[in-house]
Amino acid sequence: MGNIIRALVAFIPADRCQNFVVRDLLEMPLDKMVDLSGSQLRRLPVHVCSFRELVKLYLSDNHLSSLPLELGQLQSLQILALDFNNFKALPQVVCTLKQLCILYLGNNKLCDLPRELSRLQNLRTLWLEANCLTQLPDVVCELSLLKTLHAGSNALRLLPGQLRRLRELRTIWLSGNLLSDFPPVLLHMPFLEVIDVDRNNICHFPSLAHLPGLKLVIYDHNPCRNAPKVAKGVRRVGRWAEETPEPDRRKARRYALAEGSQEAPVPPPPLPPTSS
Repeated sequence: MGNIIRALVAFIPADRCQNFVVRDLLEMPLDKMVDLSGSQLRRLPVHVCSFRELVKLYLSDNHLSSLPLELGQLQSLQILALDFNNFKALPQVVCTLKQLCILYLGNNKLCDLPRELSRLQNLRTLWLEANCLTQLPDVVCELSLLKTLHAGSNALRLLPGQLRRLRELRTIWLSGNLLSDFPPVLLHMPFLEVIDVDRNNICHFPSLAHLPGLKLVIYDHNPCRNAPKVAKGVRRVGRWAEETPEPDRRKARRYALAEGSQEAPVPPPPLPPTSS
């Protein structure tokens, strides 16, 4: 039924879509979930904010740039999806939803996060990928129960040292940023299980063998000359991942030269002539 509604909405002009969606939400859904993703919304229907027991609200893939203050009435909300919208700043009202566990903010135009986000002390998963972040907001380091952080496809060059405060953090996704060095703070986070630094500018990887909780490290598409050393049983994804513990130095040098100059590899010297 949900797919049918979305198909119909696609043919309704944006200025009339709002009324259509409101009429479709006359009462509190039995599953305590409202999914208005891809509904061409430019503003959230205030009527939705009357569902005080709502647990999940999906507003992905719309044209939202603000939210009504009435959203603060949804104090049972645990999942809020605001990804693929037009937010340049996170509305303050989101920071009043203290039961939030999962917050999707990816694919917007965010350059920072408000300090008030620290009020969300139940937050376990935060998606910030594909925004305009040049540094990880300090307030993220105050989310003490955070387990998963998605911050890929931004313009991050480093991570704050305060990140080590997040003792519950298990997974960090940093692919597609501007990291030129492996973030030193991650070397002091022994409980991390997954580290993704794919598609950055990291030339050298330190040993990660001392991280007892590590299960997976993704480091592909970096101009590195070595693979990170890891403990036995840890999976690596990237060049030389299958070699233990380090890639052959000659192979690393040959690869670095090929990547830097794009020249054809030097052929091996000819074999000495055999005597007849």
